Amino acid sequence: MIRVLIADDQELIRQSLSYVLDAESDITMVGAATNGREAIEIVRKERPDVVLLDIRMPEVDGVECTRLIKSAYPHIKVIILTTFDDDEYVFGALRYGASGYLLKGVSVAQLANAVREVVRGGSIITPDVMSKALEMFARMARGNMQITIDSKQTNDLKENEWRIIREVGCGLSNKEIAAELCMSEGTVRNYLSSILSKLDLRDRTQLAIWSVQTGTAGNPYEGSE
Repeated sequence: MIRVLIADDQELIRQSLSYVLDAESDITMVGAATNGREAIEIVRKERPDVVLLDIRMPEVDGVECTRLIKSAYPHIKVIILTTFDDDEYVFGALRYGASGYLLKGVSVAQLANAVREVVRGGSIITPDVMSKALEMFARMARGNMQITIDSKQTNDLKENEWRIIREVGCGLSNKEIAAELCMSEGTVRNYLSSILSKLDLRDRTQLAIWSVQTGTAGNPYEGSE
């Protein structure tokens, strides 16, 4: 059973999303917070698998709440829910380790599937904000936020791992990568786990930044196993 916490300062949103998600056979709601500070308190008590965060909340907003949750509980997945697609918020949420960024207009099925996907190790970014996220990765790669990896760390990367790194840098989800490379989603997740370990990277976001930063995202790998 996937344990989910939602934090939103609008009562109607909290209640409606809690109700529809709790109706899913494999999802149970463990709390509903009215602001970021309350969300953090519930996280400490309940240790949910997934936290759904509104981006604009009183006391502690969704970006700062993401940072606090991921720094203390890196295994907890965070999905940002918002009616806004502002660059600043996309940057902040992804920078601090959010696994998903969805506009509140998504369907119940899309939201429930997003919860399942991040628990499986994937990430969810709607097409509405994907282009903005990729633009930000490019700006971050050109700017001061450099991801430094020793060349020795890349020596052990296999051909398929390079291919996956390229697709991550292009913004593809695990499902899309699996289809593109004719693999199962489980195989893609295993490769990603191996890649992050070999490169000593914290998460998929850092890998995407590094892929763009090094030009890997724009070039197919032509090596061999």
